[in-house]
Amino acid sequence: MSLASRAGDLLYTFRFIKLLTTPFNESDAFKLGLVDNDGKRIKDAPLNSSDKKAAYTPFVRLAFNIKKLIGQLPGGKTTLGSYAAALYLIKEKYHLSDKNLKKICEECGIDVLDLLAEDTSWYLLENNLLTPGIYRVKSDKVLATTLEEMVRAKDQIRILDNSYPIGEVFGLNVYEAIHLNTNQPIRITLGEIYK
Repeated sequence: MSLASRAGDLLYTFRFIKLLTTPFNESDAFKLGLVDNDGKRIKDAPLNSSDKKAAYTPFVRLAFNIKKLIGQLPGGKTTLGSYAAALYLIKEKYHLSDKNLKKICEECGIDVLDLLAEDTSWYLLENNLLTPGIYRVKSDKVLATTLEEMVRAKDQIRILDNSYPIGEVFGLNVYEAIHLNTNQPIRITLGEIYK
């Protein structure tokens, strides 16, 4: 895969994440009167200008349709998992530095401060060691290995002994945990788990 192709894939990945996590009423399509609060196309609003066509492309329609489908799932109307853990997976996959990740976020119009989950030190021991045991996740997540199967909100995960951070994104530590239903690894931050 060429560098240009990888860069394009990464750009579309970020753009897709941004579309999924932006409320419909904050989208350009809404501001131009093309969709309603629920992302439904307003039939009598014509795509008669280049701005309107750019705000409601096939890519945007696809993202809106997927967002509406996710909204019908249990817990789907909440934030789509932790941005920090999701960004760590992208950082890991494409071998990006925090500086490059921040630059890409800015170019895609994603405010890095919006991505940071509320952090807690409730389950921490010395040296950022996470207390081993069984926890639950607050929101849906993807498996670290396939990036496809979803871990559902309230699913149980296991934190193993010696669970030190495996990385960090924008100052938030990222840990590995094991999803008990699939026995597969996931990436989590402290703000995403509870007992």
